[in-house]
Amino acid sequence: MLQIQRLSVNDAWTAIAGARDQAMEIGTPMCIAVVDESGTPVAFERMDGGKVHSVQLAIDKAFTAASSRRGTHEYSALCIPGNLAFGIHTALGGRFCIVGGGLPVTVEGVTVGGIGVSSGTPQEDMLCAEAGLRRLTQLLVESSAVAAATSSGATR
Repeated sequence: MLQIQRLSVNDAWTAIAGARDQAMEIGTPMCIAVVDESGTPVAFERMDGGKVHSVQLAIDKAFTAASSRRGTHEYSALCIPGNLAFGIHTALGGRFCIVGGGLPVTVEGVTVGGIGVSSGTPQEDMLCAEAGLRRLTQLLVESSAVAAATSSGATR
């Protein structure tokens, strides 16, 4: 039997809040998606002014990052004519995204989800995705510390 680690809805909204705060700081309204380890959406926000076509792009970036366990930007350089990965962007009905802005969420070496951000330039999208990932990582580290402290206090 498999035991699967999965992001909670609270985890997803924490990541979205981090990405949203960064988007507000740079003045670019974004579409932000968080998916679980299977690429299934957990939470989504389209900020006021987020581009209509970016709704699906954000979801696809998060899906690609979670399912491939790597950032979408890593495929950009690989997916050029003549390289072995060329054409991967057409995989899965076109859902496989090679534009920057999708990052896997990894906890203790296990990919538990992905975040995808779209509406700005690829660099802006990546900046916001990184901010969302940082915010989530901070929450997970703090939660882990509280759990460890509670556990060690209970064994005394």
